[in-house]
Amino acid sequence: MSASTKTTNRPLVIASIMASMAMVAIEATIVSTVMPQIASELGGLHLYSWVFASFLLAQTAMTVVFGKLSDLYGRKPIMFVGIAIFVVGSVLAGFSWSMPAMICFRLIQGIGAGAIQPVSLTIVGDLYPVRERGKVQGYLASVWAVSAVVGPMIGALIVQKLSWAWIFWVNVPIGLAAAAGFWFFLHEAPTVRRSSIDIVGAVLFTVGIASLMIALTEFGVGNSGVALAWAGLFVVTLALFIAQERRAADPMVSLKLWGARMIATVNGAAMLAGMVLIGITTFLPMYVQVVLERSSVTAGLTLTMVMLGWPIGATLTSRTFHRIGLWRMVVVGAALIPVGTSTFALLGAGSSPVLPAIGSFIIGLGMGVMSLASLILIQEGVELSQRGIATASNVFSRNLGSALGAAFFGAVFNFGLTRGDGSMMFTDDELRLLLQGVHGSVAGDAGIRLALGSSLHLTFLMMLVVSLGVVALALWLPKDGLESAAARDAKAAQK
Repeated sequence: MSASTKTTNRPLVIASIMASMAMVAIEATIVSTVMPQIASELGGLHLYSWVFASFLLAQTAMTVVFGKLSDLYGRKPIMFVGIAIFVVGSVLAGFSWSMPAMICFRLIQGIGAGAIQPVSLTIVGDLYPVRERGKVQGYLASVWAVSAVVGPMIGALIVQKLSWAWIFWVNVPIGLAAAAGFWFFLHEAPTVRRSSIDIVGAVLFTVGIASLMIALTEFGVGNSGVALAWAGLFVVTLALFIAQERRAADPMVSLKLWGARMIATVNGAAMLAGMVLIGITTFLPMYVQVVLERSSVTAGLTLTMVMLGWPIGATLTSRTFHRIGLWRMVVVGAALIPVGTSTFALLGAGSSPVLPAIGSFIIGLGMGVMSLASLILIQEGVELSQRGIATASNVFSRNLGSALGAAFFGAVFNFGLTRGDGSMMFTDDELRLLLQGVHGSVAGDAGIRLALGSSLHLTFLMMLVVSLGVVALALWLPKDGLESAAARDAKAAQK
């Protein structure tokens, strides 16, 4: 399965990887920027959240499946499949005639993204030794940082000058260029195709994760009855999936691999970190705009600091982990997350937006350090034939954490806004008008800000608790036998 570095043009393959990942990253930021206008044209505003949930649902459910398929059939063909699906979904999304159609086509995009993200990271692991891999992963992290800044500007420009459909169609040339790069410059060693494919396990896994994601989404919007029904389907599917994987000759998900202490610990930390990240993304802008009474631009800048800190953390890790060790880097990165989160717990009505900006930067720094060290740790801790599924498990855990965090912190936020009789302290319309700058009575606006500030403070405190769980799992990471992968690489080079 290892790539033939004699014939593979590594720099151009990395350029193709960066193009394919930029396609996914920019798409997320562009859509979030212009989606209000799209919803106003297509109608169905009550389905607004599902435009984003369908993408995340499909991406999370398919990540592990495509990771396993890349181990069986090679990275290159799976990348072609992922890019093709994403581009087709993008073209169709541009032709959407209603919100249900948009949701369906965004789901197709999510399936493609479920292949692109984990397989891209696996290709880097195949092509580069550990000492060089960290630097390359830092380049990939910078793609997300640039996309967070450039995406909204591109989205606003496209909407002003062209039809909103072009925010999806712009992916076509990028996807074709990336596919061409893989076709001409990535040359893998021949892969022996196995006849045993755990199709039943793949189907059960996909249905189970989809059920869980739908349950979390419905719970987040207050549909408890529907959420419980989907949760029941998840429990049944989970039991069937475990039974299937125990008896399958070549399981889609190796319970032994996922249950190993190192894999389970790293992925658990990634899941909790994903919860914290989605919590900040969701609630920090609201706090800055309503409670601190700052502009939406200021709110966006405080959040963008996460994407600034992330590549810096990844770059620092790539230059130091071979001396400090991967275990220590994971612990350091994990420890930075509650340090950053604690700044949100200290916020008050008179706070400067500089404080949450600093907290966001520290969290991004910690995420960059921990995610890169964890990824290298996982890739070097398994056999080459399992590298794809192991990498996908880490990406899956972070995505699942985002879904869990959205539901959990949403529930905490709503709890903080609920009166003793079960009614809300203010209506959605009152909050929407305040965010749009339409002020009511002074006392009424002050009451909304006070109630919202109290609820968000409770939400930030729960984020701090979850971030402490990241540290606890990082400290539980086994040190025995955990030699620095870079040190092993250096020893091998000396022989």
